[in-house]
Amino acid sequence: MRMRPTLSWTPTEDLPPGSTDLEPVAEALSTGGVLVLSGAGLSTESGIPDYRGEGGSLNRHTPMTYQDFTATAQARRRYWARSHLGWRTFGRARPNAGHRAVAAFARHGLLSGVITQNVDGLHQAAGSEDVVELHGSLDRVVCLSCGALSPRRELARRLEEANAGFEPVAAGINPDGDADLTDEQVGDFRVVPCAVCGGVLKPDVVFFGEAVPPRRVEHCRELVHEAASLLVLGSSLTVMSGLRFVRQAARAGKPVLIVNLDPTRGDRHAVTRVALPLGTALTAVAGRLGIPGPAGV
Repeated sequence: MRMRPTLSWTPTEDLPPGSTDLEPVAEALSTGGVLVLSGAGLSTESGIPDYRGEGGSLNRHTPMTYQDFTATAQARRRYWARSHLGWRTFGRARPNAGHRAVAAFARHGLLSGVITQNVDGLHQAAGSEDVVELHGSLDRVVCLSCGALSPRRELARRLEEANAGFEPVAAGINPDGDADLTDEQVGDFRVVPCAVCGGVLKPDVVFFGEAVPPRRVEHCRELVHEAASLLVLGSSLTVMSGLRFVRQAARAGKPVLIVNLDPTRGDRHAVTRVALPLGTALTAVAGRLGIPGPAGV
């Protein structure tokens, strides 16, 4: 029997309520060496929904798993039809005040690095450099046969040519760039093969049920080891890919601070969880630290 990946988490213990006090976050940043770990909640103010918050996409949508994607051509047709449409909207998203605040913290030498669970590229668009994309990026495509990487924009062009007139209206867009379409809307959408070897193409992202590449995990562990503290932004920490770094930091005695509206799986390891919107909270922290302009373009 195939095991399904963990998509939800329910607290099994009493967790402390969220705070509105930003002083611990400002204090940690003021001393420097802060490693940021960001999740989908950081991008909601850019119009990309998160998975598990209020109105999160898991309330209406089950993400594609690696096992389902590789199992049948029908599953891949459904995925690529939805993702092709979603890419048009997803690609128009712009960084919000939260992304810009993180970039400003880095410019002022307060961060030791940024790890993101997001696949939207908005940290880089806001000016952050050397971002570790834990789950990959939607702007790249990989061949499962030969390993060739290619730009997503090139695949989008090929899919446009193969599916002229494909203009369904989606019910919504999800954090993985997948649009909500019915099977009737997917229809006989044509999937194109790898231009190098004719193999199966997949976005260069880690699907649910797929392991993060070991070298990437080890690099992130080194970043946690070198950091003075860990600041989690907009992640429920439901999946182990991010939670393991929170646990590592806590075991090493490094302060873990979380900014997330809802309780997270990492709250018991944190010195505080600030329950405020990310853009508002991080802009306010920047102001306290005398850093101008993160709310601007």
